[in-house]
Amino acid sequence: MTTFRALFAALTVVASFGFALAKLPPPPPMDDAAKAAAEEKKAKDAAAAEAAKQLQARTEDRIAARYIAEQKAKGIVVTPQMGPATGASRDGAKGLSSQPEKAMVHSPANK
Repeated sequence: MTTFRALFAALTVVASFGFALAKLPPPPPMDDAAKAAAEEKKAKDAAAAEAAKQLQARTEDRIAARYIAEQKAKGIVVTPQMGPATGASRDGAKGLSSQPEKAMVHSPANK
């Protein structure tokens, strides 16, 4: 009996939600001021993302330098391995896909 009540309650919630969404009017078209505000927000978000990326890179460099210095003090030689910092731009220059796994998902297997 409790399963039936739970199922009925879930069905009621889903139906109410669907009914509420069906009654909402479409959003009004954006005017010039709203479009300008949206572009400004997009530019600010892009600048904030770039600043966060630079901060992340500086932090990683500082931590790596500290780790190398600590290992050097112990007498262990550490050679840093350079990762693909700009791998997408290099692959694009070579004409390779930046995501080869997704491109090869539907390819037939070589036997």
